[in-house]
Amino acid sequence: MTETSSDNKAVPSTKPVSLPKRRGLWGILIRRLFKEKPLGTVGLVLVVILALTGIFANFLAPQKAIGNSPGYNILHLPDRLTAPNAQYPLGTDHLGRDVLSRVIYGARLSMIVGLVATAINTVISSGIGITSAIFGGKFDLLVQRVVDAWVCFPTLVVLITLMAIIGPGLVQLILVLGINGGVGGIRFARSLGYSIKENQYIQASSAIGARRGWIIFRHVLPNVMPMLIVLFTMGVGGNIMAEASLSFLGLGLPPPYPSWGAMISAEGRANQLRAPWLAFFPGLALTLAIFGINMLGDALRDLLDPRLRGGLGSYRIQDMEKFRKKHLKQTA
Repeated sequence: MTETSSDNKAVPSTKPVSLPKRRGLWGILIRRLFKEKPLGTVGLVLVVILALTGIFANFLAPQKAIGNSPGYNILHLPDRLTAPNAQYPLGTDHLGRDVLSRVIYGARLSMIVGLVATAINTVISSGIGITSAIFGGKFDLLVQRVVDAWVCFPTLVVLITLMAIIGPGLVQLILVLGINGGVGGIRFARSLGYSIKENQYIQASSAIGARRGWIIFRHVLPNVMPMLIVLFTMGVGGNIMAEASLSFLGLGLPPPYPSWGAMISAEGRANQLRAPWLAFFPGLALTLAIFGINMLGDALRDLLDPRLRGGLGSYRIQDMEKFRKKHLKQTA
């Protein structure tokens, strides 16, 4: 808007212009996820159900613990290999254990392995990869040659070898999955670090004498965090699948842990003709979990990656462009 002075000269209006409200990142993300990504919404619902099932397994499982025996390991030998019925909705296995209770407790183990192992993946890959990109030189060359040698071997072969050396167990499995996935993700984190390193504000910080550690934590990590979230989300599904594969081969969680992979391999394969439900229901649970996590990860990648059209960065730019046009109309 313009105002007219006493000498009939147009002067700019002094009325303050209200800037657009800065909406929270997570609010925009959740709103766009429900609006634009139906499969991502389905994945989010499945992931939430999986997480709640694992957290409240003690309350959701129909078979309760007796003494020191957990609910998933209570034996009912007279009811072994019972088909699904009103008492046992998913049937029983060869020892009379309730399959529904074991599947529910398996969700807890899958979430523990997936989340903790992926957290180790992300810390190793982002820490070493970003540091390698920022420091460069001989350190970067040495790190990349080690990564090249590591990734030359098939992932499953490396996992089988390490688990055969250190033995089965929950802690051992998480460490092996975490270290292997972390080394494999160093290249991705390094590429993110290099893309941020070339920006002018990084060079300006270096020019005024900022330490590299301060640059990493102040400038690099906040800018790569959206992609690290995507990497974390998609890594959970991969680690759950890897745990199921190792348990299927007998190198994962030892009995009587109700791992979905072990249930498919041990009870399911041995009784596939007499009791097909022993492999079907754990396999269905594993399929839904992997599907939900992957769909959520794909949706987050589409929404958070600024290199993709429609990413959250371009969405903010569109908001500011609309504000600019509105402001020009007001001042015309």
